[in-house]
Amino acid sequence: MKKRVAILGATGAVGQEFLVSLKDHPWFEVTQLAASERSAGKKYTEAIRDPNSGIVKWQVGGDVPEYAKEMTVVSIDQVKTSELDLVFSAVESDAAREIETKFAKDLPVISTSSAYRYEEDVPILIPGINDDHVELIETQRKNRNWKGYVLPLPNCTTTGLAITMKPLYESYGAKRVLMTSMQAISGAGRSPGVSALDVTDNLIPYIPKEENKVRVETAKILGKLKDGKIEPANIKVSCTCTRVPVIDGHTESVFVETDRPTKLADVTHTIEEFSDHISVHGLPSAPKDYLVVHKDPTRPQPRIDRELNDGMTTSMGRLEEDQIFDNGVKYVLFSHNKKMGSAKGAVLLAEMLYKKGKL
Repeated sequence: MKKRVAILGATGAVGQEFLVSLKDHPWFEVTQLAASERSAGKKYTEAIRDPNSGIVKWQVGGDVPEYAKEMTVVSIDQVKTSELDLVFSAVESDAAREIETKFAKDLPVISTSSAYRYEEDVPILIPGINDDHVELIETQRKNRNWKGYVLPLPNCTTTGLAITMKPLYESYGAKRVLMTSMQAISGAGRSPGVSALDVTDNLIPYIPKEENKVRVETAKILGKLKDGKIEPANIKVSCTCTRVPVIDGHTESVFVETDRPTKLADVTHTIEEFSDHISVHGLPSAPKDYLVVHKDPTRPQPRIDRELNDGMTTSMGRLEEDQIFDNGVKYVLFSHNKKMGSAKGAVLLAEMLYKKGKL
């Protein structure tokens, strides 16, 4: 039997990505949709229809999945936890802490919010990167006296950096990382989002709180689980996060100072070997290629690479030995913030948990 799942915040942009990512899923079935009191009691299509203009505010490509159109949306308080096996939370961070705490007392909660990311007993998981941190679930349950748990995804900017850093860090070590991001406008969400007037023909050189998230999360993800705690990786990360007029997908320019000498051919081979033997191969949402290294110096590009393996592949290019550090490399990466960095990445995480017997 399929696991019964609920989507919290189902009418928002991330909730809509969850609906698409879970369409015809072989292991999970969406049985409950929850949103604000304003949407409660309405069929899903009506819940996302503007009452004044009649416009259906569907923000994802294609149409609303057939299975969801006639589902009745309930309020958060009306969700029947006894009829669920798993909750996906797409709730805004301000409200997420209270809501996710409520559900984690009884059920596993996989979240796209930052509410629990920096708690000592909460891992920030990227399937295939730090799978062993899953064992911290038991510590979390014990500490909080919960039957369930909360597992947050990283910030979408962190996702691509941590994925590309993993094989480099494991094989060559890393002292310092310098990164500049060029982030899509969809990463800002719809509310408040970024106005077209501000971002058109422009670059916004500051995203509130983003840079510290990347610093803290990267070290935590690449850290080691020891004695029920995560020891952060000893890496210094300095980053500048910017918003650019790209619809979907984050591009990052990365410089890495390594502990050990790096030769370009060896580094490329290391990354490709890592991708070929990634632990999540064969899971329903896993990409055929976890990491791709482009030889073409004009790649990756958002418009060309965002749909590679339905947005689940992290692309790298401009991979070169760096001349500033004694040992180091530089590269450009591209990661889809709304796919691997959001709902579909959360579904992949749920698949990994399913295979490990944690659901």
